[in-house]
Amino acid sequence: MPRITPNLWFDTEGLEAAEFYVSVFPNSKITNVSHYGEAGPRPAGMVLTVEFELDGQPFTAINGGPEFTFDEAVSFLVNCADQEEVDYYWAKLSEGGEEGPCGWLKDRFGLSWQIIPAVMADLLTDPDPGRSQRAMRAMLGMKKIDLAALHAAADQGSPTG
Repeated sequence: MPRITPNLWFDTEGLEAAEFYVSVFPNSKITNVSHYGEAGPRPAGMVLTVEFELDGQPFTAINGGPEFTFDEAVSFLVNCADQEEVDYYWAKLSEGGEEGPCGWLKDRFGLSWQIIPAVMADLLTDPDPGRSQRAMRAMLGMKKIDLAALHAAADQGSPTG
């Protein structure tokens, strides 16, 4: 199967965004930068595309103009191993951006991210419907996900909690 590469449309800040993202995620790098030529449609020499990898996943940023902007219909999910990772990615990606509900945020470029502890799926699909509903109710009241608070909410009222 061919590799799928997300293409991110920016007005003029594709290189700045790529540099930011590779600074946040380990094992990441910019692999190629191309520029507009005399044929345009933007000024010759301006960055056209930036190819980069985030932990091995390829992306392309294109400086295509102001016609299109990001919205929440597309987001990138970061499955975090623990609270320390949630805290790290939340702090880095929300800086200069906007915090949203339930682990969602917009970075300073307007791109949406979900910063989620990997075990959250287990809590929300727990076979005990009371536990899963308590965890869901707690998550709905959060911005950045607090794993200890999710566990505490899930365990509230259970024989072991």
